Parts: sequence; C-alpha cells; structure tokens
Amino acid sequence: MSITVNGVAVDPADWPTPQLAAVHELLRQRAHELGLVADDAGDAATERAIERTLAEEVPVPEPTDEECRRWYDANARRFRSGDLVCARHILFQITPGAPVPAIRGLAEAMLHEVQANPALFAERAREHSNCPSGANGGNLGQLQRGETLPEFEKAIFDDTSIGVLPKLVTTRHGFHIISVDHRIEGKQLPYELVRDDVAAELRRRSEARALSQYVRVLAGHADIDGVELDAVASPLVQ
Repeated sequence: MSITVNGVAVDPADWPTPQLAAVHELLRQRAHELGLVADDAGDAATERAIERTLAEEVPVPEPTDEECRRWYDANARRFRSGDLVCARHILFQITPGAPVPAIRGLAEAMLHEVQANPALFAERAREHSNCPSGANGGNLGQLQRGETLPEFEKAIFDDTSIGVLPKLVTTRHGFHIISVDHRIEGKQLPYELVRDDVAAELRRRSEARALSQYVRVLAGHADIDGVELDAVASPLVQ
C-alpha cells in the first residue's frame, strides 16, 4: 500500500498501523514548518522536535482538585488496595492481516456457549485459546491491579460479579472471554492518598483528547493518500 503525506512517501512497515505512520509524518512536517527540525535530521533529532512541537502546540491543563475528587468518587473501585481476582480466559488472538470480523464472530459464538454451560470453559480454553494459559484451562491464577492490560484489568476489577463476563473484552492481543471464579476484597484507599494518581490519569486523558484533536486538524489541512485519517478543517493550526 502506497501512502503519501503532502507528497512525501511514507513507509508503514516499521509502524503498528498505517495510520500511525501517517500521523508521525504529519507531526514531522509540522515540526519542520516551525523550524524545529531539518528535512535530513536523524531519527533522534526528529523525535525530539516532535516532542517539542507537541509540548508547544498541545497544552494540557492541570486538573483542579474538584475535578479530581469528582473523578475519584465516580471511579472509587479503581483505588483499592489488596483486591485479588482468580480468573480464567480464552484468547482469540488478532494478528496483522487477520480477518477480524470472522474472529470476533467465533469468539462471540463461544462466549454464548460457555455462558450457557460454564462447565465447558476449561475444555474450550484448551482447544481454542491462543494464550499459553489455555493448556491449563485458561487459568491465570490470582491477579491484582497492575498485572494485566488496562482493558482486561477494568473488566475484572470494576465489577463485583462472579462467573463468565457477559461481553468480550478487547485488548491489543485480541478478544478475550473471561471467567471470574473468585474475588478477595481489599480496602478502599482514601482520596488524599491517591490524589496524585487521579490527577495523572486525568492529565493523561486530557492529553489524549487534545492530541487526537490536534492530529485531526493537521490532517484536515494536509493532502493524504493511501490511508484514512479522521480529518477536520480548522484554523487552530495556522
């Protein structure tokens, strides 16, 4: 697939997705427009220039204490100490070029099957899971916060239910069918103890939103071929 950004050819081979390759070239060109990097600069200089560009053009506001408290109250279960979950999963792995809709369909069908008959979970994990844990019936042992991918962690800890979760959980590895077999409750951490963590999470979310909008604006003013970006024309970038 041939990708160009404002007439510059982009090689997506070294990037997880063609979209990321195009976004990187957009940011490189913006850094060049600002006089922060030369066209023939090396990789390290280019990355430093992109970081400086984002620091200058994508400001991230500091969350207020009120915003932090409100988010803490709405997400209190995320801030517990000692919570443990005993879980199993069946992974339908997604690899480059894989037929994602077909794989999702297979995963959905198996989810319905093990929901109807949970006793089949271990057998189906051994037969179909793309995770090494499949050999042990999908058993992941005891898990605590910080040991799994964010989407997986949210699914198993932001709920109190036991049994097969009602929906597939999607991570960068693919589609997971998850069974929570046992929970050991920890204790709630007070706001004052986790305020810095809450603020960091809100900054991360704000930065992600601002960066997404910034890239959309750059794309709206660019001539991009070979890949679709969510572009919008705006005077934000002069």
